[in-house]
Amino acid sequence: MNAMMKPNMMTDKEIQSAYDEVADQYDKKIWFDQHILGVARQRKQLMSKAHGEILDVACGTGLNFPYFPASSEVTAVDLSERMLDVAREKAADLNLNIQTRIMDAEKLEFADGSFDTVTTSLSTCTFPDPIQALREMKRVCRTGGLILLLEHGHSNLPWLAKFQDRNVLQHYQQNAGCRWNQDPLDLVKTAGLKITHSRRFGLGIFHAITAG
Repeated sequence: MNAMMKPNMMTDKEIQSAYDEVADQYDKKIWFDQHILGVARQRKQLMSKAHGEILDVACGTGLNFPYFPASSEVTAVDLSERMLDVAREKAADLNLNIQTRIMDAEKLEFADGSFDTVTTSLSTCTFPDPIQALREMKRVCRTGGLILLLEHGHSNLPWLAKFQDRNVLQHYQQNAGCRWNQDPLDLVKTAGLKITHSRRFGLGIFHAITAG
């Protein structure tokens, strides 16, 4: 992240408030990414791998819910109460029994090895300390389990990467603390997760990552 952004880092409460405000319009807000840049298709392919006891971290409005096996036990956590309200409505519409809790991804309130699968989508860009959050996901995932990450960051297209760099501060301020020029793969590796498969798509911005 650009050094000039450090004095402007949002607090957890500011991020929570920002997502509370956008919750009702969030799905519309990311429509272009979902349906034009291929995020919805990749989300389905990635999240369909989830099994067993599943933890969905920073679940937002529950966009991952339709792709989890109906027989699975799912716990979904998010910092925003309003995002969880929308997620609960989605779960009810899908006739899914999903437990939801307000929780900080950097301080997951679960014992080590509690879940067979841990998932998150479009979230590491906003976590104040994404490496700590990823380490927490690894901690609560059982040995041999899956960690499924659908993330975005610095494009591998030079012209687009330069645009992201030029506008990183403006984007951060206008999009609830989103740092769109991070490298998700670097974050995952630094956190100590082992990447078993990754796919880049959507103008080189998005990543579908399977790790453990």
